[in-house]
Amino acid sequence: MSTPSARPFPVVVALRGDVASATLATDDVAALAVPIAPPVEGESEVQPRAGTADAAARYGIDLGDLAERAGLGGTAGEAWTLHLPRRLVAAGAELPWGGLPSRLVLVGTGAGTPDDLRRAGAALARETRGLTRVVTTLGSGGGPQSTAVVRALVEGFLLAAYRIPTQATGTPPKDAPQELVLLGHHDGAVDELIRRAAVTVRGTWLARDLANTPSSTKNPAWLAQRARELADDQRLDVRELGVPELTEQGFGGILAVGGGSASPPRLVTVSYTPADVVAPRHVVVVGKGITFDTGGLSIKPRESMVTMKTDMAGAAVALATVLAAAELGLGHRVTAVLPLAENHVGADSYRPGDVVRMFGGRTVEVANTDAEGRMVLADSLAYADAELDPDLMIDVATLTGAATVGLGKQYAALYTEDADLRAGLEAAATASGERVWHMPLVAEYAEAIRSDLADLRQVPRTSPGGGSITAALLLREFTGARRWAHLDIAGPGRSTSDKHELTEGATGYGVRLLVQYLETLA
Repeated sequence: MSTPSARPFPVVVALRGDVASATLATDDVAALAVPIAPPVEGESEVQPRAGTADAAARYGIDLGDLAERAGLGGTAGEAWTLHLPRRLVAAGAELPWGGLPSRLVLVGTGAGTPDDLRRAGAALARETRGLTRVVTTLGSGGGPQSTAVVRALVEGFLLAAYRIPTQATGTPPKDAPQELVLLGHHDGAVDELIRRAAVTVRGTWLARDLANTPSSTKNPAWLAQRARELADDQRLDVRELGVPELTEQGFGGILAVGGGSASPPRLVTVSYTPADVVAPRHVVVVGKGITFDTGGLSIKPRESMVTMKTDMAGAAVALATVLAAAELGLGHRVTAVLPLAENHVGADSYRPGDVVRMFGGRTVEVANTDAEGRMVLADSLAYADAELDPDLMIDVATLTGAATVGLGKQYAALYTEDADLRAGLEAAATASGERVWHMPLVAEYAEAIRSDLADLRQVPRTSPGGGSITAALLLREFTGARRWAHLDIAGPGRSTSDKHELTEGATGYGVRLLVQYLETLA
């Protein structure tokens, strides 16, 4: 299978200054897309937005009437294509739209917020898939949120353009390269903003590719090698620990989880240090990297195993984040810590009732081998605290079904007691569209993770409920006095269908959120 670093990015975004651009008259424009919005109160017709009235005049078509007959309401995420006929040569008379693109796409933009334009961009991408050049006035209306709107539009288009590579060969679908031309823009700042959006989306694509790779290919060694190749492309520092080093340094959690598999575990760190920055802040992102999760001896039902190739989504997000930070030249040190293991059933599987000595010496009584994520994360957080001297740590993991039960598929559970870190991540979630919901680290639940046999108990003997909370409380024990946040992405890390900017399978949730946070971190 080819490496994710070789994955081509098939969409180019270009800018043109004039809304009524002569670009429309060129032969290679496959479609013109224009925005519509919901009717104002007391009226029934959808509302035109920037460029729509001009397009109606140039084409000689009542677009409002067409939208009504097509049942469009102008809501964000709607898209409908009018296929215009060409005249018969023998007929002689030129049609009003002669020389113009033969596809006219009406795209709903809702209230015009960044979230709405992200959905509009995604709808446009799906409606025009396979077309080589698409011209649009979406996002060209100006206003106080204009730059955020343009970035969201581009993100939505690029995110929805993703398709899973053909796993038999590792090659992407053979769609023709596509160009999206945004009319009404000529500002260099917008061009830079689009570039940054594209870098972030490429990171999301990478995270999706890695998580969607079948576990028959993707074992810890394979993922470690992919991380090294991708990091080498950007000349980042990489450190890889195999079983001898993990054993010597006391990574009991990673070794216990990976012990039952024929594919030995790894711990990989990838580090970016900005040039010419005095005393940069150091952010460590720890990502859960379980390349397949059977549940171990506490084995999962068959249905629950089907999606477990994506149980390393947190590691994919952490890796993509550090790569994007390097490509964007952000002013902070960023290190991704990737504990990689396969939680399998074998003669050396760890067992319920075992006591495991973690990195740094603390002991954990095992109660459920299917709670393996907190074991590898605890080792990694303790290592980051002791060895990497971070200013703050963020861990990302498809950790608990409880988070999905509580918050569904749209929100990640955010745990932190640091008010500034919480505010920064919540603001980044709003800007990126990757939603979080702050959850409490309930003090009364801490007793549930205490053990009579060891320092800590992996899961409560008698559960107080709040399984996502008790998992976070266990992780907190390994963070030292560091600033720390935990993102449980079990819900939004996977999608069962294409919807808006998400695609079926791994979503890459977390890359845009974390890059946005790093971009705005003072």
